[in-house]
Amino acid sequence: MLVDTSVLLAAADNADPDHGQCIEAISGTNSLVTTPLVVAETAYLIGRQLGPSAEAALFRALAAGELQVEMITPGDAERIAALIETYADLGLGGTDASLIAVAERLEITRIATLDRRHFAVVRPNHSASFELVP
Repeated sequence: MLVDTSVLLAAADNADPDHGQCIEAISGTNSLVTTPLVVAETAYLIGRQLGPSAEAALFRALAAGELQVEMITPGDAERIAALIETYADLGLGGTDASLIAVAERLEITRIATLDRRHFAVVRPNHSASFELVP
């Protein structure tokens, strides 16, 4: 399953109203995959909102293999650019587009995200829609 910034941030923040459901959504999954763009965005937001210890915990999770980072290929970068242009009116940014491009390449249809606004609207090339959790 691919995981977005919104779920990682809520899972890290005990005070977040979505904390429990995000922990539940990612706890039962054997393989969590994300992109370098999501890691960068998440690290920045966790560091800003929760402090350096919480940010360090994110990188410890990466080191422990709890979260796998799928690198962006040149083909992914082209698809990201196309998605940003296609969904310009929606305000789809590169971070979310990176998850969509990787999902298409790896043929993943399940995304852990709280961002229904973007991921429910975009039509991936490999399926009719994404399954969004929680």
